[in-house]
Amino acid sequence: MIMPRLARELPIHHSHAWRRAVLFVLLCVALAVLAGSETTHAALIQLLDEVEPVMASQPVRGATLFVLFAAVSAMVAFVSIAAVVPVAVYAWGPFSCIVLLWVGWILGGIVAYSLGRFFGRPVIKWLTPDSDALQELERRVRRDTPFGLVFLSQLALPSEIPGYVLGLVRYPPRLFLLSLSLAELPYTVATVWLGESFVQGRSGLVLSVGTAVAALSLITFYALRRQLSAGK
Repeated sequence: MIMPRLARELPIHHSHAWRRAVLFVLLCVALAVLAGSETTHAALIQLLDEVEPVMASQPVRGATLFVLFAAVSAMVAFVSIAAVVPVAVYAWGPFSCIVLLWVGWILGGIVAYSLGRFFGRPVIKWLTPDSDALQELERRVRRDTPFGLVFLSQLALPSEIPGYVLGLVRYPPRLFLLSLSLAELPYTVATVWLGESFVQGRSGLVLSVGTAVAALSLITFYALRRQLSAGK
């Protein structure tokens, strides 16, 4: 992303970005190993066969809970929906899962934006311990920040950070929603693709998709740092 000074000022230091990417790749390696194991894969399919009728018997409730869980995962850093995606893919198919996950993540982003816009810092500080990072990003993002930079921040940073900050600075809601929707889409497709590949036991595809997602995260992170450096 940029010069040493800005690297310290950016909400997430480059070492944190690399750590997240490496941990994600290692997780995908572990998933690939599990997917490639006939015993483990057979046990997984048996478990999914037992869960699927329950979800099928209550489709509306199951879909609603999935969307809400996705929304929470988009607002709170330590909540992850990854473990639920394979079950959702198995029960509803990849397309429906993509739609539900995308809607959930967008809903979570809207709630994060609304909390920042209408309730301000007290609520944001309570929700996230990384208040210094939020304050630093707030100093660099304004109401009239170019759409491209906002979109890049949505791609590069954990989803809860731009949502809270863009709400705090009262970035135009329509532009926020557009940038959020576009930024979440590739990660949504990749997440469901990972889940589907895991369910199908395609370990090579799990590794390929996981590596591509990690690469996208790093590329956009460094692109964001360059943009912030040019604009300081």
